[in-house]
Amino acid sequence: MSTATPRRFVETARIPELDFAIEDAGPLERAAAPTLRFGLRITSVGGEAIRSVVLDTQVQIASRRRPYDDATEERLYELFGEPERWGSTLRTLPWTRATLAIPPFTGATTVDLPIPCTYDFEVAASRYLDALRDGEVPLEFLFGGTVFYADASGLLKTARIAWDKEAEYRLPVAVWRQTMDHYFPNSAWLRLRKDSFDRLYAYKARNALTSWEDAVDSLLRAGEGT
Repeated sequence: MSTATPRRFVETARIPELDFAIEDAGPLERAAAPTLRFGLRITSVGGEAIRSVVLDTQVQIASRRRPYDDATEERLYELFGEPERWGSTLRTLPWTRATLAIPPFTGATTVDLPIPCTYDFEVAASRYLDALRDGEVPLEFLFGGTVFYADASGLLKTARIAWDKEAEYRLPVAVWRQTMDHYFPNSAWLRLRKDSFDRLYAYKARNALTSWEDAVDSLLRAGEGT
């Protein structure tokens, strides 16, 4: 007669699989700086209860996925060169990265994903967005991070979210402009080296000009010979 101890089988919860979709976008109200709000739909494919998610998001501009008129091509010359070469120079532009903590949910949830916007023209994405006057911005969202869930015995488990999770969204250019114009109406930002700023400051003072716009306009008129 066998006295072997029976084997015990413990049911384990499977690792949740998450899917992502961007549903809408708009300016984030009452933000301290220009910020876009993207409505992010997160779905637990198997309907599992999710304790929380620490979500890392990369946002990039898929510039090949929209047409450009002659005026826009001219404004994008600095980024991509002559339009005849765009077949090789037009490329995806990294925009920004963001981290967001997602609270508990079961099945699916929708949260606001805030994306800060900058008028720093040292950033290629800012120069690209400023060059567009209408239409849509083709965006790609790449997701990673960590999902927290409970196994069959109730113990907290973690799993990585693979970077192959993606979502696409076509952001209306008007939404981006509305956001920037709210914070910087009829304005743009230009960063200068300190020595260049000092020279501009001295020129402004020496010529008794009342604003930075007057100083720049005066220099431009002198350069144009008017």
